[in-house]
Amino acid sequence: MLQRRLSPIDKLLAGANNALRTVAAPAGRTARPAPSADIEEGSLDARARAHAAGLMRVNHAGEVAAQALYQGHAAVARDSTIQAQMKQAANEEFDHLSWCEQRIHELGSEPSRLSPLWYAGAYAIGAASGVIGDKWSLGFIAETENQVCAHLESHLEHLPKDDAKSRAIVETMRAEEAEHGENAINAGAASLPPPVVHLMRATAKIMTKTAYWF
Repeated sequence: MLQRRLSPIDKLLAGANNALRTVAAPAGRTARPAPSADIEEGSLDARARAHAAGLMRVNHAGEVAAQALYQGHAAVARDSTIQAQMKQAANEEFDHLSWCEQRIHELGSEPSRLSPLWYAGAYAIGAASGVIGDKWSLGFIAETENQVCAHLESHLEHLPKDDAKSRAIVETMRAEEAEHGENAINAGAASLPPPVVHLMRATAKIMTKTAYWF
């Protein structure tokens, strides 16, 4: 069976639908249950709950950006195999998004109010790097996932010790983010210039500090 070739309008509508699904609607039910589903809620005081919610809000903001990043790359990818890899990663990232959103609500809080900003910025970066070439697009993903894994490691150190539910989610995310980075490297990712890496880290730091509170 022949697969219909998407027109630019089709791609635009699909992109708009994904953006709305990510930032304007509850993430909803996922293909996989949350890693925290069978774990009992820990005994957290108000301060610990607020801190855990802040950290999970940062993780949720990161997943909003990840959705946009992968969709931006996929929209301009030249190689159909790489495009399919991007979309598969985006599907797994959507599970992460939903798990984080659910956990934030369980902790009595809400996701970042700046989600549209995180999405728009990451989509623009993803598409721009993809236009330059697939190897640079993959390099950007590999470095992003490397930084995300380090960030999640830090959260495992700072989450309340009794918050086993949040920890289970973050541990699963860390493993899958590492896999996404390895896949990008194996697909031919180029090493990014040091100034670009430093800029990415500085941008991520701004986002994480802002999303913790807002």
